[in-house]
Amino acid sequence: MSETINKETHSFQTEVKQLLNLMIHSLYSNKEIFLRELISNAADAADKLRFEALSHDDYFGNDSDLKIRITTDKEAGTLTIADNGIGMTRDDVMNNLGTIARSGTSEFLKAMTKEQQADSNLIGQFGVGFYSAFIVADEVEVRSRHAGAKPEDAVSWVSRGEGEFSIESIEKSDRGTEIILHLKDDEKEFLEPWRLRSIIGKYSDHISLPVEMEKVDMAAPEGEDKEEDEVVVPEFEAVNKATALWTRAKSEINEEEYKEFYKHISHDYGEPLTWAHNKVEGKQEYTSLLYLPKKAPFDLWNRDKPRGVKLYVQRVFIMDDAEQFLPVYLRMVRGVLDSNDLPLNVSREILQDSAATTSLRNACVKRVLSMLEKLAKSQKEDYQEFWNEFGSVLKEGLAEDHSNREKVAGLMRFASTNQDSDEQSVSLKDYIERMKPEQDKIYYIVADNYATAKSSPHLEIYRKKGVEVLLMTDRVDEWAMGHLTEFDGKKLQAVTHGELDLGGLESEEDKKAVEKATEEKSDLIEKIKTQLADKVSEVKISARLDESPACVVASDGGMSIQMARMMKAAGQFVPESKPIFEINIEHQLVKQLESDMADEDFADWVSVLFDQAVLADSGHLDDPAAFTQRLNRLLTK
Repeated sequence: MSETINKETHSFQTEVKQLLNLMIHSLYSNKEIFLRELISNAADAADKLRFEALSHDDYFGNDSDLKIRITTDKEAGTLTIADNGIGMTRDDVMNNLGTIARSGTSEFLKAMTKEQQADSNLIGQFGVGFYSAFIVADEVEVRSRHAGAKPEDAVSWVSRGEGEFSIESIEKSDRGTEIILHLKDDEKEFLEPWRLRSIIGKYSDHISLPVEMEKVDMAAPEGEDKEEDEVVVPEFEAVNKATALWTRAKSEINEEEYKEFYKHISHDYGEPLTWAHNKVEGKQEYTSLLYLPKKAPFDLWNRDKPRGVKLYVQRVFIMDDAEQFLPVYLRMVRGVLDSNDLPLNVSREILQDSAATTSLRNACVKRVLSMLEKLAKSQKEDYQEFWNEFGSVLKEGLAEDHSNREKVAGLMRFASTNQDSDEQSVSLKDYIERMKPEQDKIYYIVADNYATAKSSPHLEIYRKKGVEVLLMTDRVDEWAMGHLTEFDGKKLQAVTHGELDLGGLESEEDKKAVEKATEEKSDLIEKIKTQLADKVSEVKISARLDESPACVVASDGGMSIQMARMMKAAGQFVPESKPIFEINIEHQLVKQLESDMADEDFADWVSVLFDQAVLADSGHLDDPAAFTQRLNRLLTK
């Protein structure tokens, strides 16, 4: 084929253009990171070749010595990062270097504020570390040939990062990928061997294959003269340790090496919060190195995004994002799992049904939960930082991990009526230790936000009796708490559900007073119930109210107004569930209502009281306009 047929010019995907613009204007505050990203990609290419070669004998050919080679040309002003890994086809190049196949990327870019753009270092989190090359280069050329492909089937990709790239077929004698950076005039420091060696030593010591550079001293021995036409063949040497970090003894690995390895596998610019490195021998043999990040990625709430650990079998890379070894609620965990028991030809389908997988999964979950328990006990501030970032996700474990529910519950933190702020720092253990002697339940309330929870009329009786109530305001709380009925032998009770049950905190006098009032006010109760027949299941005299005129309560086993609204918003079927309407007969509005039972405005007053109660409970009304009209009508009278 002729060059005119082969060479094509394309425009970048919109998200890539935005990303390039951010990077060229210093998305990375530390420019040297580009080399770490490109070396990391080259190492991944080698890992993929090892795996693919298990089923393609010809992929290695006569070149089984995998390596990454860094070369410079000061005259041309170029820096080249070359590998002999899996390489790319023309389609691979189009898909990998022209688009970002990652959901949520455009939303992330739109949400970034100018302040975030100045110091955000999140490129690698959505798999586009390659584009960091444009921080230091005004033109980037990629030459690649896929393993098993013919020399003439290689491909070249060239771009100046200005919205377009060209792609054409070329000949390439060897397998793998070369990335040639035409450095900007003010970035020529990256042509200096000492600078490159320093960066590689800092960020890429843990790469499991050698990163090579030309030997520093290439001069001929003293007394020997080179022939004028003699061609000097450069010698190369590895400038990194080239040992997979997780295979080394913990005593040989320092803190900085652990941190840099985390950045390599997670593409997170920041440091990890903590990690656990374990080698297990016996019935099962495996090594795990698991990390907890400090900051949540922008797509944390996307439960369908690729997640999980990097899986190796007998040091051979098998797959990224092996989700079978950690449940979805631990999707923030990053790391490596290297097993000696799984087959080298293992697939995601085989992993799904493997007994070895189940055993490894249980071990990994146990390890992560133990890591969190240790952090919560000995480094409370660090754990609070973790909880603030990932607490809402961790709560999903209450519903998804029955065998570890008690452990997950012990890790949860909440705001409480004992605090003056909305900080979620109270554990269930803390709560139990502060319970009153006659108290036998853990009380909590779920609301849309902290202000609504803190001022809820349902709390009035608890405040009056000095009983602490946990305040829950995360969007998953209503659903998650439906799966936690007790903790450490104490039943959990939502104060907005069912009959008021204060156990030993409630006196016989209190109960008799409610029973007596129910008899005496039966006419009022019946008339209110008739008026609200299509909205409530029952009307009762309230024992929980002290200052408010009324409140709504979900029946035992019934669905709260808030939960019903959430399900509707998610497009789910919502079974009919009417709340209980409780009135405070000591409140002046209710007394006035009773004295005006025959008044023509009785129906309006009842509806206003009910809508007020719904507003206090959930902050929303189905028909706010009707509420406003009734209220205005009554006020004008």
